Amino acid sequence: MIEYAVILERGARNWSAYVPDLPGCVAAAKTREETEQLIREAIALHVQLLREHGEPVPEPTSFATSAAIPA
Repeated sequence: MIEYAVILERGARNWSAYVPDLPGCVAAAKTREETEQLIREAIALHVQLLREHGEPVPEPTSFATSAAIPA
């Protein structure tokens, strides 16, 4: 099992996501839940295509966290 960091961003009308370790692997949808599902599918397809073309699958090197500060 490979686990990649996914960055989710809320826009004015939708959500988007990207994977720093897989350039070009992106997704967008109206809801966060739908965006999360689409990015999982995009990651699987991206990795599958890399393998089919004999290209190396990047190891995860990015990690995401959050930091809480006083409001």
